[in-house]
Amino acid sequence: MKRRNILFRLTAAVCFAALAAGGFYLKSLADYRRAVREISIQPPPLSQLADGAYIGQWDVGFIAAKVEVAVQGGRLQNIRILEHKNGRGQAAEAIVDQMLAEQRVDVDAVSGATNSSKVLQKAVEQALRQEPDSGRRR
Repeated sequence: MKRRNILFRLTAAVCFAALAAGGFYLKSLADYRRAVREISIQPPPLSQLADGAYIGQWDVGFIAAKVEVAVQGGRLQNIRILEHKNGRGQAAEAIVDQMLAEQRVDVDAVSGATNSSKVLQKAVEQALRQEPDSGRRR
């Protein structure tokens, strides 16, 4: 009888832990989806930026990015992805080439990697809102 009671309590504890973990995951997923939905891309005009390298990052939980953006003469010269965590989704690194080609941050998302695209775009926007790093590497 005592052994059955211990087994019951152990089973109940494991079930409770599983439910708690599932609840935590679902809340994290809901927070992530809301954070991605709320991303708005509004970079400053490139013509108003000083030449230099800018570092920016954005994190919505399951997806995060850190970038270095080089600006010269009011133009995007290079965007280097320093870190990119894209969870289980598709990578969106191709969006960097698109931003450079179109000389703007608010380009169309990479098909199949919309959320990752938005996070990379927001990281670039955040970089352009920082003071330039005058040639030093961080």
